[in-house]
Amino acid sequence: MESSKFKAAALTNELNLNKIAGHFGIDRKFKWEDSLVLGETALKGVLNDPAGKAIHIFPFGSLVFINCEYHEIMDAVRYLAQVEKNLAAVNGLEYADDYEIQVAGDEQPAINYDYLVIPDEPGYHFEIVATVLAKSVALERIESDTDVLVDEFEEIIALLRQGRLTISDEQLAKISARILGFRLSTISYLMLLDKPEITWVNEEAEALFTELSALFELNDRFDNVKHKTDVLLDITEVFAGLAHSKQGTRLEWAIIVLIAIEIVLSLIDMFMGK
Repeated sequence: MESSKFKAAALTNELNLNKIAGHFGIDRKFKWEDSLVLGETALKGVLNDPAGKAIHIFPFGSLVFINCEYHEIMDAVRYLAQVEKNLAAVNGLEYADDYEIQVAGDEQPAINYDYLVIPDEPGYHFEIVATVLAKSVALERIESDTDVLVDEFEEIIALLRQGRLTISDEQLAKISARILGFRLSTISYLMLLDKPEITWVNEEAEALFTELSALFELNDRFDNVKHKTDVLLDITEVFAGLAHSKQGTRLEWAIIVLIAIEIVLSLIDMFMGK
């Protein structure tokens, strides 16, 4: 039985495929829905033994390594970091997942959470598996960041229960920007609602993509992140309303104090004039 092992990792938020492709002499303009595949030829200057190995690179910051050992993965990341600065800070694979394609002509095709069994040599399977894995680990990264933001909101709400609202307009603006950033990452960068181009011309590829997407719960996880960000934006609006109300109350008191001071000064002038 032949097998190909996949290691997907979400390393950053965005990668410039055109810049990386240009470094390897690939003369092509990549769009957001495209991915860059570095095969044996391109990897000759990156890995000591590139035979049977490949790297799929996605614009939303995920890389999928095929038949690469951990040290080869880190060697490749360090090499690519010289080309793409967004990889410079990477020193590990915090958000990663493994998968395997097994070619077994005497077995029935099967799709499992850890491996895919096919009867013939892989064709479109590599592209579909790599795409689903790349989106899955990128979603894991976004889910983690969203949970951190939710925890921050819980701390603010805890202070609010004590009658203390210490968040400023600048902090609210920064939090809102982070939330909208998550929305942009899940909808635009990951293109979760988009299918690989091959699925439009190959029914079997479309069926595999649909089944793997369901297996990794891509749509459900996307909806979950979207729901959390919707709730966080609603909470931000409440905080903004409270903060503006607090500022309005302070302004009203300032006006009252100024009027009171003016009245006192007028009375002093009146009595002093007498």
